[in-house]
Amino acid sequence: MAEMKIIARIRTPFKTKFGIPRQSGVAAEVKGEIVFEPDYRETEAVRGLEGFSHIWLIWCFTEAVSDKWSPTVRPPRLGGNVRMGVFATRSPFRPNPIGLSSVKLERVEYTADRGPVLHVRGADLMDGTPIFDIKPYVAYADSHPAASGGFTDTAEFKKLRVELDDGVTEPLPEGLFEVLENDPRPRYHDDPERVYGMEYGGREVKFRVRGDILTVIEIR
Repeated sequence: MAEMKIIARIRTPFKTKFGIPRQSGVAAEVKGEIVFEPDYRETEAVRGLEGFSHIWLIWCFTEAVSDKWSPTVRPPRLGGNVRMGVFATRSPFRPNPIGLSSVKLERVEYTADRGPVLHVRGADLMDGTPIFDIKPYVAYADSHPAASGGFTDTAEFKKLRVELDDGVTEPLPEGLFEVLENDPRPRYHDDPERVYGMEYGGREVKFRVRGDILTVIEIR
C-alpha cells in the first residue's frame, strides 16, 4: 500500500478542536490559508486551479487518531444521544482518520518564501491540520441537487441568537458570529449557568447559552 504524504497544512483561527464547525461551509466567512510543504511548493502544481470556485480537501483528523474503532457513533446532529453506523456519519472516529471538506477558493497567492498559497473560506479544520490531497470541485459531477440526506434531513437544527454582553465593546472577529450561531457546544450540554471558552484567531472568547440565546461575555 502506498504511503500517504502530507502535501500541505492549513492555517485557520481554530487553535483547538472545541468550536470548530461540524461541517465545511457552515461558517462560510471563516478564512483559511493552505500552505504547501517545501517539497510541493511548485507553481506548476496549481496551474489552472484559480479557475475553480471551490476545492475538495482530503486531510487527517490529527486529534482523533486511535488504534481502535467502533461500528457506531453518536452524531451531534441527533443530539449526541443516538447511535448510528460510523459509515452513515461524518464522525472523526473512524477506522482511518481521514476527513473530506469542500471549501471556497478565494484566490491563489504566489509568494517568494512559501510558494503558492491557497486562500479559502468555510473550512472546518483545526489550525495546522495536515492535508493529503487537493482536488477541484466540479459541479457537473459533484453536485446532486435531488440527493437525500438520511437522518440529517429529519433532525431539526435551530441556530442560536448571538448577543454581546454589555461589558463587551469590541466587535466579533470575522467569521466568529457564524461559528457561535451554529452552537459550538457538545450537543448533550444544556447548562444555562456554564461558561464556555474557546480560542479563535488568537483571542479567548467566553460565552453562555440560555435557551436559544448565546451571550458573549468576554473577548480577550
